[in-house]
Amino acid sequence: MSYIGVGISPRNVAGTGSTKMKLIDRKVRVAELILRCSVCALALVAAILIVTDVQVREIFMIKKKAKYTNMKALVFMVVVNGIAAGYSLVQAVRCVVGLMKGDVLLSKPLAWAIFSGDQAVSYLCVAGVAAAAQSAAFAKLGEPDLQWMKICGMYWKFCIQVGEGIASALFACVGMVLISCISAFGVFRLYGGSKTRQSS
Repeated sequence: MSYIGVGISPRNVAGTGSTKMKLIDRKVRVAELILRCSVCALALVAAILIVTDVQVREIFMIKKKAKYTNMKALVFMVVVNGIAAGYSLVQAVRCVVGLMKGDVLLSKPLAWAIFSGDQAVSYLCVAGVAAAAQSAAFAKLGEPDLQWMKICGMYWKFCIQVGEGIASALFACVGMVLISCISAFGVFRLYGGSKTRQSS
């Protein structure tokens, strides 16, 4: 699979160019593996930070507990990060097996399946981060028109840890978008390759 020339794969390039293309392909696949492992780790860290975040305050002799289940956006983000971590782990295993075998992805249905999965997880990550960031902004700034208080004034430790979780999820989201670009190019490269073979 080549990411330099559209329609060029190690199968249809002859001579020393084929070796160069295989080397470039291997480097891109290693980069994809590193990205997938990074997304898995970052999404897992984000989910753990948010799930373990609890702060108890005593207000007028009544104990109030702040936890992630109080905000549905945070629950959604935890679920999305769990999905992203699991999906990235499965795809990282696929990448490792492909690198060890030295296989090149030339199957259009498999390339489309990977591309579709990457796109779906990317969109889920963007939606989760956006929803959590909006809820965090309301918690930090409040909304005077709706008489919503600034919650972070009372539960500052809770808000700081949620912010760390959102930051980790944002980096995981950026990684998924980059992976989606790689898989998109991998899909459309296969269609360019058939044109090259037909014209030659």
